[in-house]
Amino acid sequence: MANEILINHCSLESRVALIIDDVVSEIFIERCQDVSLVGNIYLGTVVRVLPGMQAAFVEIGRERTAFLHIDDMQKAAPMDKPNQPKPKASPDDLIERRLYQGERILVQVIKDELGTKGARLTTNISLPSRYLVYLPDDDNYVGVSTRLSDQKERNRLRGELTTLIQALNFKGGLIARTAAEHIAQAKLEEDVYYLLQLWHTIVARTSSAKLRKAKHELVYQEPSLPLRCIRDLANELTTTIVVDDEMVYGELRAFADEFMPAIADKIHHYTDDAPLFHARGVESALNDALMKRVDLPSGGYLIIEQTEAMTTIDVNTGSYIGKRSLEETVYKTNLEAAQSIAHQVRLRNLGGIIILDFIDMDKSSHRDAVLEALQSALENDPARIKITGVSELGLVEMTRSRTRESLPQQLCEPCPVCAGKGIIKSKEAIAFDVIRRLLQLSSQANRANNFTIIASQAMTDYLQDNHMNTMNDIIKLTNAAIQFKISQHYHQEQYEVIFD
Repeated sequence: MANEILINHCSLESRVALIIDDVVSEIFIERCQDVSLVGNIYLGTVVRVLPGMQAAFVEIGRERTAFLHIDDMQKAAPMDKPNQPKPKASPDDLIERRLYQGERILVQVIKDELGTKGARLTTNISLPSRYLVYLPDDDNYVGVSTRLSDQKERNRLRGELTTLIQALNFKGGLIARTAAEHIAQAKLEEDVYYLLQLWHTIVARTSSAKLRKAKHELVYQEPSLPLRCIRDLANELTTTIVVDDEMVYGELRAFADEFMPAIADKIHHYTDDAPLFHARGVESALNDALMKRVDLPSGGYLIIEQTEAMTTIDVNTGSYIGKRSLEETVYKTNLEAAQSIAHQVRLRNLGGIIILDFIDMDKSSHRDAVLEALQSALENDPARIKITGVSELGLVEMTRSRTRESLPQQLCEPCPVCAGKGIIKSKEAIAFDVIRRLLQLSSQANRANNFTIIASQAMTDYLQDNHMNTMNDIIKLTNAAIQFKISQHYHQEQYEVIFD
């Protein structure tokens, strides 16, 4: 599938959009005050060991201490065998026997800080280049990305990497990335030299920090977002890479000339007056990705709700009634939903537990077909995904690896009116609250007291139009008067009832 990479940059923010077959498929955002930590390597200090959780908190110089679980200290090869579970810690291999408070250790960030949670760490260091991933602690390990399906090419790469490890006689392992397909041994060797030099630099910085008795220090930082995206996203199917900033354009050309000459001529500087993301429809797609409702082609729609615990996606038929039977209508809607769900999950970068509520289907063949369509649509998603079968209630459980915040988490904050609930009390409910407050105060008031109701314009109008007689009956015994005071700063749920 042909793809384009669009890069929008200013002094405060970088944004990258991946467009596949003219559809905005993925958006990456990085702000200068909130740069991603994933991939960074730190010399950190263990501040607390938790045997009950088999985990430790590590100080890496951030406001929140980072989290290291024993499972992330076990050897694994996730790029080569992503579906193979990590080895579990044995009874004799407990975290309290491997770490102690005050110990300085080398760690790498695998998940960004999310909400109130600190970054997640691993001691299994991995260094990516264009074609390879270097594993300093996995001696003689050779792997190939599962996204390379050609067995002949997989065998060739394994042989090339094995030869390189033996010829250069270095410690560590190598994994061939997807971009290594059909790449000559000389290019692979260049990547190996680059990675070894990078690792020697990291080791030297770590040793220096230890000699200075530094409690924490950043010893390796991942490149900027535009460079990472060029390194990780660009491939033989990339037709163009468009960047709207002259300085970033120069950096990308220099990087490509040195490490990725095949794509250097595909990088173009955008100079039109219209903003790049507006002109290419990315801004519109970004705004749509923040909405709860997603319309389907036939008239059905999705409702996407993200909570701290999980994300739920509900499928509805909407206005679509079909031309044959209800079963066929439901089946077609669910098939469309499967395609849209795969796109939305990737576009919004939804991670963790995701519950899909498909419309109930009576036929098992239909349920199987929808599940197959979903799995097929998710095949090109670079994140690790696990899907269960369709339950009798039409529910599908899936998990998607989460390394950074979703788009809504990055770009949105809780509504100051509803405090993040997503709903507010109706005018009628508020009116009854006001009436109950009047009842309470009228029992305490003297006959000389007058009542003042302070509320928003909309709420004041509603009370006067619908409940004035009721309020007059309440205060009749006190011979008081009611006056309204409109506050421009109050929202619908805010009001006061006072007497003087």
